[in-house]
Amino acid sequence: MGGKYRITGNKYPRMRSPRRHGRLVVLVVASAAVLGVGGWGTLQLIDVFTGGGRKASAAADATDCAPTTKASPSPSPSAKPLPEPRTITVNVLNATTRSGLAKKTADELKKRGFKIGDVGNAPKEYDKKVKGAGMLLGPASALDTSLPVLGTQLPGAAHRTEAAREGDAVDLVIGDAFKTLAKQPDADRALTKLASPEPAPTSKKNC
Repeated sequence: MGGKYRITGNKYPRMRSPRRHGRLVVLVVASAAVLGVGGWGTLQLIDVFTGGGRKASAAADATDCAPTTKASPSPSPSAKPLPEPRTITVNVLNATTRSGLAKKTADELKKRGFKIGDVGNAPKEYDKKVKGAGMLLGPASALDTSLPVLGTQLPGAAHRTEAAREGDAVDLVIGDAFKTLAKQPDADRALTKLASPEPAPTSKKNC
């Protein structure tokens, strides 16, 4: 080439501007930052999903460990044993205007194993004054013994005790709403349930 300046040697000068090298470095750094942010976001998403799984598992475990009701015997050593019908003397008294009810009821109770005492009309204090199916009367000692047993034969009858009453006999006073004694199979089931009450439920965890 002519002119004042000549190129000598077998190397050519670099024509790329040095600024492009700086731009490349900036681009690499920016790419690394983007990848870092993306990776952090991915980790956060994974943590959210796995954390939710742990919470669901914990909730399931809590449900599995929820207390359930299980029947277990509730001993009551102080409870009095119930007497058998054959040991209970029943006076059958009619407080209604219908005749023949006392004898008919007494005969049926006798068939069911009860001992029968007096049979007749109710005393003046109860005559025509018992509006329900009947009333069971007895001494204070009969409240949790003889009266409940007799009550299985006439569901719904009121139970009363008389403090000054002597003896162990109990009265069945027939009231205006009386129709008949409970059917014997029903009375027998009620008597069995009374003698062997269902155990009280207790809470137990299934963990």
